[in-house]
Amino acid sequence: MPDHVPSVPPAHLAHGPRQIEGGAFAFSVWAPRVARLELQLMAPVARRLAMSRGTRGLWTARVAGLAHGQQYRFLLDDARARPDPAAHHQPEGVHGPSALVDHERYAWQVAAFRPPTPEALVFYELHVGTFTPEGTFAVAIPRLAELKALGITALEVMPVAAFSGARNWGYDGVQPFAVQASYGGPEGFKAFIDAAHGLGLAVYLDVVFNHLGPEGSYQREFGPYFTADCRTPWGQAVNLDGPGSDFVRGYFVACALHWLERYRLDGLRLDATHALLDRRPVHFLRELRQAVETQAARLGRPARLVAETNLNDPRLVEPPGIGGHGLAALWCDDLHHALHALLTGERDGYYQDYGRLEHLAAAVGQGFTYQGEHSAYRDRAHGSPCGHLPSTAFVVCLQNHDQVGNRALGERLSALVPREACLCAAALVLLSPFTPFLFMGEEYAESAPFLYFTSHDDAELAAAVTRGRRKEFADFAWAGEPPDPQAPETFARSRLDWSLRQAPGHRRTLAWYTALLAVRRGHLGLITDREHLVVVPQHAPGGSGGLSMRYGRSGRGLLLLANLTNTPLTLDARRLLPAGQAHCLLDSREARFGGPGASSVGAVGVAEVLPAALELPPFAATLYAWEETPP
Repeated sequence: MPDHVPSVPPAHLAHGPRQIEGGAFAFSVWAPRVARLELQLMAPVARRLAMSRGTRGLWTARVAGLAHGQQYRFLLDDARARPDPAAHHQPEGVHGPSALVDHERYAWQVAAFRPPTPEALVFYELHVGTFTPEGTFAVAIPRLAELKALGITALEVMPVAAFSGARNWGYDGVQPFAVQASYGGPEGFKAFIDAAHGLGLAVYLDVVFNHLGPEGSYQREFGPYFTADCRTPWGQAVNLDGPGSDFVRGYFVACALHWLERYRLDGLRLDATHALLDRRPVHFLRELRQAVETQAARLGRPARLVAETNLNDPRLVEPPGIGGHGLAALWCDDLHHALHALLTGERDGYYQDYGRLEHLAAAVGQGFTYQGEHSAYRDRAHGSPCGHLPSTAFVVCLQNHDQVGNRALGERLSALVPREACLCAAALVLLSPFTPFLFMGEEYAESAPFLYFTSHDDAELAAAVTRGRRKEFADFAWAGEPPDPQAPETFARSRLDWSLRQAPGHRRTLAWYTALLAVRRGHLGLITDREHLVVVPQHAPGGSGGLSMRYGRSGRGLLLLANLTNTPLTLDARRLLPAGQAHCLLDSREARFGGPGASSVGAVGVAEVLPAALELPPFAATLYAWEETPP
């Protein structure tokens, strides 16, 4: 069935400056709320020029003789000076003038990068500001080779859209088209992407289209970019279906195409798609996906869209022909929640829906734990069946910026449970059939927290953020009082300590992650074959236990055994493997991974006559390769 999404008129994509023939720049801004609009050119060319108003509030101007770095801003009605809502650079911050960017000026070193196949993706999420002590793209570049050696194939960069101040997670961005100047600006980001491509690493950018930050979001002065009809956790929703919404949708579509074309990104991670509130017959996500596909075909390079969602909704990735939006993949939190609840015993908030081995087995084998079952946290049915989706449709993790940073004290999992438990859990994620995702520092058990930090310039807003953070955790005495988000030391404490990678315990954790990803890479077809994956909960007295995961068909495969308890777990090997031979590929208790030596179960050579019982030590994970004996 053809996809009947209507073509987006070019005027709806005419947001921001663009170079045209003859060395001129064309300026376009949608501003139906103003009666007069002037373009004020500043350094190095200084002049004021009235803009022409077209239909439906689209203002335009064309100016010759401008070059890269030219500063400008718009003067609204009563001479209010505002930056361009679609500026490509804000060198003096989000309240200052915008600057033109000559995107042809950067000399790309990698001319034709081909990203890894979807099956081969292994994501690594990083925050530019805390990835290194300096917090810039330039200083991050030399570290990329270490991620390549780890087995990472794709970077997911947390939002770099310009935000107020110099410290922020990025989800308070107010200039969606502009690269945060303190990170290195447009050319710094291009050099970072270029270097990653040179190493064979794909680069995805986290973009926020569901809201804008609280300081410096001047879009509402230009037009109805937001709606009072509905709200999100971050304030008024973006206007995707009300009057003027054609231009608002076009603004964010143009933003996506801007990043993918001018920065040669391989994909976008769409933040909180459940907060994209849209009642129009053709959902914004479907319109966005079609525009991206059209551009990818024109450019001759693929681009993928990955959705963050908490709805367990397969429609995000289902084909348009059956009513889906056709995105490439979605973040699936169920595996994280199931592992976290089992290992920590926490049952607050959404963790009350997890904590049993069956929850974990469903998450690691199927994707969604909740596929229409009742959720106690929501007090309603949650999710929809997902068994028909490919393995590549799910992105799963053990940790991410949300699950760590939204804790009062920003603790990583390695600060909450024994190291051996983290190794065991990592095996279940990295050897799951789905696309694995690592949060920066996880691979060597970084000891620094990842805290919530801001640096708003508005003193009243800054104080409100501090009060709000304390109020959020006031009823959770066990959580401790959260650090002040505005304090510089809160940001400083969140930086990675790269020297830990060489410390004994951390180095051995890194070796475990590297070995797991090498096994995944070497057995990719087996591991991603969800149709023939058998996941069995292994119960221990008291309701805890572990999992066995058997991969493969046609007489060969892998077997992963994981004990998620602090007591030995006895398994009946004859129920796990067919008659045949097997050998141990990895054991988390090997000395090279910081353990006391291979466990007894790891030392067993499985023969035609299997032992009646295998005892798996506490918090241990063992991986076998097996081959069935021909009859």
